[in-house]
Amino acid sequence: MSHVTVTGLTKRFDAVEAVSDLSFEVTPGITGFLGPNGAGKTTTLRILLGLIRPTAGTATIDGKRYADLPHPRRAVGAVLEATGFHPGRTARQHLLILATGSGLPAARVDEVLDQIGLAADAGRRVGGFSLGMRQRLGLAAALLGDPAVLILDEPANGLDPAGMAWLRKLLREQADQGRTVLISSHVLAEVAQTVDRVIVISGGRLRYSGALDRLAGDGLESAFLRLTEEAPR
Repeated sequence: MSHVTVTGLTKRFDAVEAVSDLSFEVTPGITGFLGPNGAGKTTTLRILLGLIRPTAGTATIDGKRYADLPHPRRAVGAVLEATGFHPGRTARQHLLILATGSGLPAARVDEVLDQIGLAADAGRRVGGFSLGMRQRLGLAAALLGDPAVLILDEPANGLDPAGMAWLRKLLREQADQGRTVLISSHVLAEVAQTVDRVIVISGGRLRYSGALDRLAGDGLESAFLRLTEEAPR
């Protein structure tokens, strides 16, 4: 059972402390990672994925830093933003390059294209994709290695209502298969329909970590505003 553990995590950028002594654990199921703009969510995720170094503390996946995972794409799939695609490459070419670089079978490319609903557009150049299609392609890349952990930053961005319903179903299927899914999102109504547990941070500090139903008796939005308004400034 894969898990994500953040312990005493602190990150300073010059005089700004973006994350301050943050600790939480994410276990199998779907966990929403919530906070206002500037709360430290993206910084935390970037540390977890080895993109920046913490000032103090640790962020690990199954007890290992991302840099120490022997096969990172098989352990964790991530979508931080729907960019980084070469506009002249097709969706299939983009995924084939990732699969080859990660030692994954080429057959996996068509499997994930079908899974995320891009099979019919696999031969199209990514430069002509809508934001929603690029989000789906990012998800396909995250799923390539059939990872036990998914880390997704605003995965519903650019999706229409049908796309959001599709994403909700996909994530629930992943969780039902025993995966650990961590979603950062500002769309609280969608989070309330999707997640099992919630982590709320504000000002770089933990405000809540636990079951959604314990937090949202008066509605997730009300609980979120109460927690974040009480955070020290």
